Amino acid sequence: MAFGSESVEARPVSERRSYEMIPSAKRLIKSLRDMGYDFPAAVADLIDNSIEAGASRVAIDIRFEGDNSRVRIADDGRGMDAEQLREAMRYGSERDYDEDALGKFGLGLKTASMSQCRRLSVASRPSTDGSDIAAYCWDLDHIEQQNKWEIVALERDGVGLFAREPLKNQAGTVVVWQKLDRILGYDHPYGEAARNRLLQMSRDVEQHIAMVFHKFLSGEVKNKQLQIVLNGNEVTPWDPFCRNEKATKVLEPLRLAVEFEGALGEMRLEPFVLPHEDDFSSPDAFRRASGPSKWNQQQGFYIYRNGRMIQSGGWCRLRTADEHTKLARIGLSFSPVLDEAFKINVAKMRVQLPTYARDDLERALAPVVRLARESYDRKSRDKAPTAPPSGGRKGDEEGRRPGGRGGNTGESGDPRLTLEQLTHLLIKVATEAERPVVKAVTQRLRDALRGSSL
Repeated sequence: MAFGSESVEARPVSERRSYEMIPSAKRLIKSLRDMGYDFPAAVADLIDNSIEAGASRVAIDIRFEGDNSRVRIADDGRGMDAEQLREAMRYGSERDYDEDALGKFGLGLKTASMSQCRRLSVASRPSTDGSDIAAYCWDLDHIEQQNKWEIVALERDGVGLFAREPLKNQAGTVVVWQKLDRILGYDHPYGEAARNRLLQMSRDVEQHIAMVFHKFLSGEVKNKQLQIVLNGNEVTPWDPFCRNEKATKVLEPLRLAVEFEGALGEMRLEPFVLPHEDDFSSPDAFRRASGPSKWNQQQGFYIYRNGRMIQSGGWCRLRTADEHTKLARIGLSFSPVLDEAFKINVAKMRVQLPTYARDDLERALAPVVRLARESYDRKSRDKAPTAPPSGGRKGDEEGRRPGGRGGNTGESGDPRLTLEQLTHLLIKVATEAERPVVKAVTQRLRDALRGSSL
């Protein structure tokens, strides 16, 4: 028995009875907290909004005050009036995105923020020409009680004052996170453990935004010069390609046309092979070049969308990470019309390379990987052993002593290092604080060796 299905199917959809099914607010909003953001990525998503609003300066303040700890992100971009702000606070807000926009889904402000906190407050001001400051908040405690998709207007005191403060004399938007349950990880976050956790996470945020927005911070993105200040300190860009190092190899860029579902776009590859450790301008420069995830995890593709880094390192399953190819880094930019082809996710943290472009990319990788391997595998001439001195007995003895001036390998290929070579290596790997200690200890060893030869 078909239960009249034929007559129902024959009727146009517009003529059938329909029902609006509004999701349970308290259930769905909790699920939307788990969209794949970590703390640095969530902050970066909010900076995307500031850039889109034309901001030239973004100030991030991360404050530890126990239960009252909070994060504030303020910009000087185009602000919003009350109606515009209410729409921006909507999950899946309705707006048209320009091709060069960093946003895509209308979810970032809410999902990024609520992934880290239980209370999100936003204040905004479109101009200083007498316009008022609009301010609203999403509060999970309120939603759990009312089970409604409701935002709450902020008063002019309390957090309302903290959110409004940067807008006293300028237009812009301020975002405040409170009840940082996902960040601090404690019901009542007091004590040094919680303070140190937030301090370390602040460092992680600095490293992440220095990398993700390095093209904006260094003025490489046309008409979008940006300054980011974290806890009063200006963030300096981290260039994954070490283009200021003289020994960095810059290979010929490559353009690949990509067509997806009728849309024609382009991928641009910019390959680099970083210098051998010995060819960096300084040991500090080599350490900085290792990046937030360190050398092996930072090799591979750096994928950009409209100048904003989406992925930092990794070979996207074209090959595996290899110690011998860790100096290979390739910038890959793609047209926004190819968003669907690259399957960019809401958190803007990972993409997938189009299947039909993988063969072209593998061919393009081959010379880069070969040069990176050659650069890594070569033996530095600076470390080549010297021949032992010829002649008298004293020279022979010095060549055998750890502190002697003679060579340490000679005909027999003895791999031992001289004290001078060992000192050089120790200073190279030591931190700034450790170097004076290394120098003092090795000098005492030199003096002791000289004394023992008398």
